[in-house]
Amino acid sequence: MDLPSITHFLNALLMIALPILLGIYLVNRLNGGWRVWGIGACIFIISQVFHIPFNQFLLNPFLNKLPQIIPGIKGLLLIAILLGLSAGIFEETARYLMFSWWLKDKRTWGVGILAGAGHGGIEAILLGILVLLGYFNMVAYRNVDLSRFYSSLNQLQIATQQLQGYWDAPWYANLMGAVERMFTIPFHIAASVLVLQVFTRRHGQQRIAWLGLAILYHAFVDASAYFVFRQWGVYPSEALLGILAVVAVIIIFVLRQPEPPPLVPELPASEKPVFTPTSIEETSENLDNTRYQ
Repeated sequence: MDLPSITHFLNALLMIALPILLGIYLVNRLNGGWRVWGIGACIFIISQVFHIPFNQFLLNPFLNKLPQIIPGIKGLLLIAILLGLSAGIFEETARYLMFSWWLKDKRTWGVGILAGAGHGGIEAILLGILVLLGYFNMVAYRNVDLSRFYSSLNQLQIATQQLQGYWDAPWYANLMGAVERMFTIPFHIAASVLVLQVFTRRHGQQRIAWLGLAILYHAFVDASAYFVFRQWGVYPSEALLGILAVVAVIIIFVLRQPEPPPLVPELPASEKPVFTPTSIEETSENLDNTRYQ
């Protein structure tokens, strides 16, 4: 197996394995369990059930016409902002509903961490599966005469260029998917902790404003990464995501709150120990033993 084959496969494997390993660590480290991780994962999927159709049928047709209306960098910036706001509104609203209903009895910092890890983790796993399927597809077509599958010369040239570009990419470029997921998961955790503040802050501290802050934070991360990628390419975009991952870790620990002590179940009245005094014989020896007590 040559180096491109190894790195393409490793990229998909890391995208799937890293969030699982992080989940195992956090489940063992924090109080919450796989159920909380799974709820975070389900919330991501539910958000995409609405987010993807909205983008496909409503937002994208408008964005496709936008460069003709606002050309250049201004148009690209507006597209990035609208895409970021779309992701922020759908995903952060879904997190808000998660803490409102499914996790309303477990609104702790540790639970926010686990739910965020599930949210970002399932995204990485699903993308990793798609990348792995694409890898197997490229392996299958690598040594095949593509002219058997394309009657159009134009389509044949496009397919040939795509196949050649896939296998000729530098080995480090093949790992960018795993690197991006590694930088993105801390962001999802930080976003979950931000939304959690809506429910853990005292009344009068603009609690609902934390949801708006989480939406703007999500929009900023997505929009800036998209804009830098379209303007300067994948490596500056990944570098930016790395910086934002550090910022996300800072947000996570700045908003850290002490975990509540575990509840000790109260024994029923019938099972509570009852103190029963015992009589002591009044001898000279017993009186002498208790003289200084």
